[in-house]
Amino acid sequence: MTKKPGPRPRPTTAGALPPSTTPDGTPPALAPTPSGYAQWLGELKDRIRTAQLRASLAVNRELVCLYWQIGRDILVRQTREGWGARVIDRLAHDLQTAFPEMKGFSSRNLSYMRSFAEAWPDGEIVQQVAARLPWFHLCTLLDKLRTQDERAWYLAKAVEHGWSRSVLTMQIETRALERSGRAMTNFETSLPPPQSDLARESLKDPYRFDFLGLTEAAQERDVEDALMAHITRFLLELGAGFAFVGRQVHVEVGDEDFYLDLLFYHLKLRCYVVVELKAGAFKPEHAGKLNFYLSAVDSLMKAEHDNPTIGILLCKTRNRVIAEYALRDANKPIGVAEYELVQALPERLETSLPSIEQIEHELEVPPAVTAAQGGRRGIDDTPGAASAQRATSPAVTRRKRR
Repeated sequence: MTKKPGPRPRPTTAGALPPSTTPDGTPPALAPTPSGYAQWLGELKDRIRTAQLRASLAVNRELVCLYWQIGRDILVRQTREGWGARVIDRLAHDLQTAFPEMKGFSSRNLSYMRSFAEAWPDGEIVQQVAARLPWFHLCTLLDKLRTQDERAWYLAKAVEHGWSRSVLTMQIETRALERSGRAMTNFETSLPPPQSDLARESLKDPYRFDFLGLTEAAQERDVEDALMAHITRFLLELGAGFAFVGRQVHVEVGDEDFYLDLLFYHLKLRCYVVVELKAGAFKPEHAGKLNFYLSAVDSLMKAEHDNPTIGILLCKTRNRVIAEYALRDANKPIGVAEYELVQALPERLETSLPSIEQIEHELEVPPAVTAAQGGRRGIDDTPGAASAQRATSPAVTRRKRR
């Protein structure tokens, strides 16, 4: 049996080296570099990444604008020429046949294009603002929001903060718009106008801490421990600009030790933010203690270029009138807001659940049935038996199956 000849070696020119080595045989990754090479390489990498990002944004802008034009054409023809809804299915079939390599021409996506053009009829706004978000971000806005004011607010915030689709969804579901800027503060009198407006918009009321998995009985240290274990979610709930500095931060005033619950630095406001947690209702003395902490931070930690330190009191509950009186004459910027450890049921779900009265009514056994049961000696007369029998009655069983 003859042996098959192996592949012929490639002819090489005199002095040629394998591509993975330098003239002295050193791998390229280990070869010495000239002075300034590392800095130049870093600049090249930044320019390449910037070019990639620009190309990606340009592609997204063109795609979103194309989808808006298609949606506008569908809307115009359905409105002016009376085309029915079935034209979308036919259009989806024809476009998928003509462009089989593209995945954006399903009937569902074409319907989104129509809704997109209906929600944003101004092409200039689409090009300048909406096209800066990925398409599925815009679909999320269309799905979860009903008014144009709401869509415009979340659209602007998503562009400003670079929210991912999941973060955008979470912000909508936790009603960030409704909670933004609603905390009770004295910022108007304690901060200059530009900073007071930004500071007020940076606070929410209430703050949602349901991701901590705690019950309403949790104490301040329990909440603090859980917030540190979920610091990423906590920072996301606080909002853009908050940078974590420390927990139980020590300050010494007059040879006495004091500890700040949580200390942050706000990158946009250019100031420290002291956060104090209270497991109960807001009390006026809480504002006085926080005012003292802010003075200490301003004196001991604030740099010359920093703005005045801001304080946030997070309480389980707070009476708005009491908070207003407590902050009226405070000379330091303080905000008071509530926090929620357990999220309330959505209204649509809450109204579909039976009330306590309805449940009690279902558990009540009609007199006729009671009399019939009393006449039969086979029924258990031991304590609790009647309750058990009522709990398995057909009416209650039907309730449980629902």
